[in-house]
Amino acid sequence: MIDKVKSAQVKVAVRVNSGLIAFYWELGKIIATKQSESKWGDKIIEQLSKDLHSNFPELKGLSTSNLKYCKRFYTFYGENLDFEAIEPDKGRSLIGQQPVDQIPWGHNIIIFTKAKSSKEALFYIQQTIENNWSRDALALQIKSDLYKRQGKATTNFKNTLPLPQSDLAAQTIKDPYIFDFLTLTKPYNERDIEDQLVEHVTKFLLELGKGFAFIGKQYHLEVADNDYYLDLLFYHVTLKCYVIIDLKNKKFIPEYAGKMNFYLSAVDSSIKNDDDNATIGILLCRDKNSIEAEFALRDINKPMGVSEFQLTEILPKDLQGSLPTIEEIEKEFGGKSLR
Repeated sequence: MIDKVKSAQVKVAVRVNSGLIAFYWELGKIIATKQSESKWGDKIIEQLSKDLHSNFPELKGLSTSNLKYCKRFYTFYGENLDFEAIEPDKGRSLIGQQPVDQIPWGHNIIIFTKAKSSKEALFYIQQTIENNWSRDALALQIKSDLYKRQGKATTNFKNTLPLPQSDLAAQTIKDPYIFDFLTLTKPYNERDIEDQLVEHVTKFLLELGKGFAFIGKQYHLEVADNDYYLDLLFYHVTLKCYVIIDLKNKKFIPEYAGKMNFYLSAVDSSIKNDDDNATIGILLCRDKNSIEAEFALRDINKPMGVSEFQLTEILPKDLQGSLPTIEEIEKEFGGKSLR
């Protein structure tokens, strides 16, 4: 009974949101049309806001600032957004096949004010729905340019995984990964990065993307009476496989692929279940040459990818003290203020 009530609440909320988004799109269309016929510009928006408040005092979202967003919403998508084509059983209006009215207005504002094209906007709409992002999480992903990073890693998945898993795996991996939530002071090594990634595991999982479940760091394996340790081990619930992440705080070299191939064989033999798919390896390096990485992976029969990662570095205290102050820099520029 409770589940049915919750399901009904969700359906009502979706329909309410759908109607609100359609209403804002229509307002944007009206404003754009009126402005094209008049030379009064934003004064039309100010007058419309007053008229709407006067006639519909109970309605929210009629401020001049929100009406400006309505116009931007309409001009960004134009007539490609057809709210008259709502599917009666689903309550969805579509841009192509993407339900723009399935995300809140605040999320929509972030997307159409930040995205550079409708294609990019649709990507973030779908990702928001799939990952149930908050506005802050969505803004963070746009700021880190996820659209350009998703599925851009160098991989051998087409040759080592069957369809459609190979395509899904390729889209799962990014290049580069942005670990700007880490703050490290040089000198530091892979273990320092590891420790901070685990310490900030929630943000780490957000950057990795949906489906990653953390298993452990420095995960122990025994092969032929010798001990080996995986930097980070995950299980991907959608791909249904283990994922090994090997961190290298230096530029990629082909030897790393050989070592990862060994780790993948060890995991497949020792901990993979019969109903799990082949284990995937991700080599995260500070730098890489894509052609070199492609050559290194070409004849390896285990699925793996190579990506770069970026993080925030803090200058050592002894070096900080040797840097010139703002005042000293200004003096060098003839006293001209730089602030």
